[in-house]
Amino acid sequence: MTSDQPAPYLLINNNNSRTKFALSDERELLDHRVIETAKLTPESLIDEVSDWHFQYLVLASVVPEKATLIRDTFIDNHPVLEVSHQIDLGITVDFPDPSTIGADRLANAAAVVEIHETVPAIVVDFGTAVTFDIISAERAYVGGVIAPGLDVMTDYMHQRTALLPKIDLKEPPAAIGKSTVDAMLSGAVHGYRGLVKEILVQTEAELGSDQPPVIVATGGYAELIAAGLPEIQTVQPELTLEGLRIIGNLNFA
Repeated sequence: MTSDQPAPYLLINNNNSRTKFALSDERELLDHRVIETAKLTPESLIDEVSDWHFQYLVLASVVPEKATLIRDTFIDNHPVLEVSHQIDLGITVDFPDPSTIGADRLANAAAVVEIHETVPAIVVDFGTAVTFDIISAERAYVGGVIAPGLDVMTDYMHQRTALLPKIDLKEPPAAIGKSTVDAMLSGAVHGYRGLVKEILVQTEAELGSDQPPVIVATGGYAELIAAGLPEIQTVQPELTLEGLRIIGNLNFA
């Protein structure tokens, strides 16, 4: 690909807190950027990608209003593919109402199966909520788990109590906190690892597969939490965007 040739894909992962953009060819992400979803306007969208040249847009959105904005901004000049259970994902969807599955979760499932070439698999995505997406040995998305995200939990404590401060999350110095901040860090990080570990135990047991699942983490706090959880084999920060690239290949090839 020469510098004056457009890349195949603009990938957009539009979530509640942040919107991630990537310029991609069929094999890898070439560049990526992020802005706050609240600041997303037609003008900011155009400005964000003004120096990128691409053919197709692949969009995963869980914010309907912003999805409409993104679609309307680009659709006159670029074919737009919106991720849903109705397109080719490289996996099947075994779920009572597949229209209720978040597009980012479908992208994660598509990515983990293609990249790791093994099933069953579990993706843990540490976003505004922490989500667990489960892919069976039959390469089917079979469901998941949703729990409050780390920011939601710690911000709630700060907002609902008079003396607990807002904290920046990091590894606590010890399990037994010697200050209010250290005690909150211990509760958040160690407590959250306990939540994740127990959910993994229960979901793996229900999968009932002879082959243990590959467990992959992604999202903002993936590296922090996974550092204390040997159950998580790998952290892939851009897994969702990689899933959009894979889905683009499946549907635009």
